Amino acid sequence: MSTETYLTDIAFDSLALSPALLQGLADAGFKHCTPIQASTLPLALSGQDVAGQAQTGTGKTIAFLLAVLAHLLKNPPSERRQANQPRALILAPTRELAIQIAKDCTLLSEHLTLKSLAVYGGEGYHQQRNQLVTGIDVLIGTPGRIIDYYKQHVFNLKAVQAVVLDEADRMFDLGFIKDLRFLLRQLPKPSTRLNLMFSATLSWRVQELAYESLNNPQFVKIDSEAVIADKMIEHLYHVGSEEKLSLLLGILKREQLPPQQSEIPTVFRILIFINTKRTAEKICQTLGNEGYAVALMSGDVVQKRRMQLLQQFALGKIAIMVATDVAARGLHIPAVTHVINYDLPQDAEDYVHRIGRTARAGASGQAISFGCEEYVYSLSDIEEYIGHKIPVLPVEDNLLIKPAPLPKFATPTPQKQQRRPAPPKKSLPPATTSTSTMPTADGSDKPKKRNRLFRNPKKAVTPTSTTG
Repeated sequence: MSTETYLTDIAFDSLALSPALLQGLADAGFKHCTPIQASTLPLALSGQDVAGQAQTGTGKTIAFLLAVLAHLLKNPPSERRQANQPRALILAPTRELAIQIAKDCTLLSEHLTLKSLAVYGGEGYHQQRNQLVTGIDVLIGTPGRIIDYYKQHVFNLKAVQAVVLDEADRMFDLGFIKDLRFLLRQLPKPSTRLNLMFSATLSWRVQELAYESLNNPQFVKIDSEAVIADKMIEHLYHVGSEEKLSLLLGILKREQLPPQQSEIPTVFRILIFINTKRTAEKICQTLGNEGYAVALMSGDVVQKRRMQLLQQFALGKIAIMVATDVAARGLHIPAVTHVINYDLPQDAEDYVHRIGRTARAGASGQAISFGCEEYVYSLSDIEEYIGHKIPVLPVEDNLLIKPAPLPKFATPTPQKQQRRPAPPKKSLPPATTSTSTMPTADGSDKPKKRNRLFRNPKKAVTPTSTTG
């Protein structure tokens, strides 16, 4: 299905956008709005606060960036604004998402004089700090790093005119809500700024945050089912834990994904989600042993290496990415063809976030899940949350391919160590006792030991006198 069916009839040039912003959109190849853009942009451009529910890949980033940039162009800063006072604050739960937002912001503001900066942990601490001191207009980042600089008085938030909370539900999941509320308390009153919030779900706690930090927000919901049902194929296999690895290899073979693709870029981009790092390492090692170009993405991967892996995955040099939920959201990976839930997520929301990596922006994709005895208990919650049953396929014998044994790495056999001969005991001089000579009755000298009472006076016994 072409991506045109995913777009609306509303063109960007029909909205109240400046010529510079329209030129940036044209340079990026954007002409028509997606549903979330068509629903939220008219409200935000008129100054209305918006809380939008939309999955990843729906174009929400472009929606709030256009709204923020247009608001800053329409409302010049105060003459009292200082260089270290950003005019817009965009908060994201992960550094990958912050980086991607900053890239999109740079793209859209190509013909503007507004400066943007992404601050996040993992790298560039002093460089980011120096840029903040110099002065920027749009501050994008994760709550932790922003608070770090804020408490050092590198910048202040007194001149903020627009605020965006992206993936608000993820802020709760990652435990950032206290940091988020701290930053919101440092801002001007909600009535004096433009406030936008986007979330994959509008749970009661997300709605509470919206009423708390936004000014009379307008709630907008984009039904993800209309997008997923037409463009994503979902399958579920009920399989035992011991057969999951064999089933995975069988599915890769069935999908005609040949091994040894490191030299030739592949059209396949497969994300395999695992619940634990230990299992992820095992799967990655097994697939590598089978000849697949595979990489592991977990929370332990340093930022520089993570960006390298994502680039190789996007270019097709890596065909399979084995990931924990750290990669479920916030990563901009184009054209993922398959998402495989090797382990069913324990949270129903995570299922939506995982499969949201494929079938994005109108493209087609497959979401395949394994329901083993360890994680199948969450299936009912998932199906209730997404509003439909996941079609079940049988596990046929020809679909199970036994993995090749992993090579046993040669390890030196420790030789039996001979006991070292005990060192010779040092000969000590014989103990001597102090003696004194006393003349005897026959006139000869006879050695006599000293009185022990004088050697240990504490034990001396005081003689008692008697009378009689």
